[in-house]
Amino acid sequence: MAVTASVLAVVNVAVLAFLMRSYIFNKSNNVDDDDLLVEKVNDSYDYIVVGAGSAGSVIAARLSEDRDVTALVLEAGLDDRNEAILSIPAETPATQKSKFDWEYYTEPQKQACWLSKDKRSYWPRGRVLGGSSQMNYMAYVRGNKFDYDSWAAQGCDGWSYKDVLPYFKKSEDMQDEELAKSEYHGSGGPLKVSRNPTSSLPSVMVTAAKEAGYNETDYNGECQEGFAVLQSTLGDGERSSTSKSFLWPARRNRNNLHIAVQAQVTKVIIENKKAVAVEFVKNGRLQRVKATREIILSAGTIGSAQIMILSGLGPKEHLEKLQIPVVADLPVGDNLQDHVMTFLRVLIDQPLSTNTQKLTNPWTKLQYDLFKTGYRTTPSGLEFTGFARTQNDLEYGNPDVQCNMLVGLPPRTNIEQIYNLDSKVGEQMKWDEGEGFYVTSVLLRPQSVGTLRLQSSNPFEYPLMQPNYLTETEDMMVIYRGVRILQKLLKTKALRDIGARLDTTRVPTCSQYTYDSDEYWQCYVRSITTTAFHHTGTCKMGELTDPSTVVDPQLRVKGISGLRVGDASIMPNVISGNTNAPSIMIGEKAADLIKGKNSV
Repeated sequence: MAVTASVLAVVNVAVLAFLMRSYIFNKSNNVDDDDLLVEKVNDSYDYIVVGAGSAGSVIAARLSEDRDVTALVLEAGLDDRNEAILSIPAETPATQKSKFDWEYYTEPQKQACWLSKDKRSYWPRGRVLGGSSQMNYMAYVRGNKFDYDSWAAQGCDGWSYKDVLPYFKKSEDMQDEELAKSEYHGSGGPLKVSRNPTSSLPSVMVTAAKEAGYNETDYNGECQEGFAVLQSTLGDGERSSTSKSFLWPARRNRNNLHIAVQAQVTKVIIENKKAVAVEFVKNGRLQRVKATREIILSAGTIGSAQIMILSGLGPKEHLEKLQIPVVADLPVGDNLQDHVMTFLRVLIDQPLSTNTQKLTNPWTKLQYDLFKTGYRTTPSGLEFTGFARTQNDLEYGNPDVQCNMLVGLPPRTNIEQIYNLDSKVGEQMKWDEGEGFYVTSVLLRPQSVGTLRLQSSNPFEYPLMQPNYLTETEDMMVIYRGVRILQKLLKTKALRDIGARLDTTRVPTCSQYTYDSDEYWQCYVRSITTTAFHHTGTCKMGELTDPSTVVDPQLRVKGISGLRVGDASIMPNVISGNTNAPSIMIGEKAADLIKGKNSV
């Protein structure tokens, strides 16, 4: 009886804490949320930002800091408020192929994706305020200093590592006390970043990495190379999306910022080589709004390129084929780059992994609802990452492969959905739940480059994405060598002590090869090939005189005034790591370039 009374007392206290928390939250946000979106836009604004994703939300928030200017954000997707699925880190898989997802698919691949449906790669992209920062795995990874110095060497003045580091720090509010002391991290910015493992597996993996000769590192610090518990865009148990961190705080405090959702931009209106307005469809009606200063495309690697081509900015031959009047002959849609990876399934003997039972347990849900702690704060299981060189001739600190760990074996249907695999494959491979985890080998610097092209001039028809995965043999070899590094880790005492071992079920497309031979794993890489969701490069930045570039280092579209691009599409080369943090940095720097000031 005493135990029962004690439990009831704990529950009562927890419920009271929840009610008080809700009351305080509502009082501190005493704003009529119904007025935060606009149904009818004004005739003109100083700035129009197209897309409210990882970069666009930042650009809009920073531009509106100047109370003397007006800014409009046009987002094709949905409102993100009151959508718990977007805030709860563990719910990430449920956002894919949902109403918040553009759900793109590539063209069939010849050298990769052999086990995917029709050999196509599924590319989830956020169709909601906050964009893909609402549905990614929340990894906060900036890339390598060599990446940005390489950009500068290619003619991107002002984009070296020393130039961009202050913008990373400006955004950041590092929650981890140890990392917050570092000169490489920031405090007090809008974006909450933390280390929040819900399993002991990441620490086991760090121990294994040390045993195998690798360093434990702050991969966003002085040296990227090494292994570590993941830094995540997560604060107070919730996802730190760019809409939540940047856009909504700005809108709640400013009347000069307007936001329209379900407003899909179809074209930029260009007169005498100057961008003057945009056309968009909202509520089934084609509308036009003018920009008195600038239009900024932040619709992402796919969206920004598509809008550019629809507006007559693209390869002349392609535009003529589509019967779109040529405004400027630019290589829009070229230079499509992406990180591609393979995954391995690892079984263990101890109950250390995060499984569906733990995630859906009523007490787990109650713990999250009341205190925002527990298993539901895991960023879909991604809690560990590392960066390594697969060849000795690479410079120290400049890795070519990334190794991630998901601290559980999710249901087979989740794996099949995320990686666009045929259900027969999952059944044959016996990808069922159990104790264990997934590890991935991610190609960081792809040599294979693809293209984006439109199917027609219809703005609602999805473009053709041809990434040309693994057409350069060295790309496959890097991933393969990453697999061998993962095998090396599995041989360490730290992982043997928990009974870690590879699932040796044969991949059906590679049955002709001896298991664990070089030929087998190279075939495996081409068979189980998936995107790491880091599509970049279609509006390449660089020198004006470089015929391969679309925007200059100030992000201005070549030959067109009043138009800039600010998102991951401007990357000359994809950075060595996850692309959300760099996209936010691009948004921060873009806003300063537009303002003509330096805020860092």
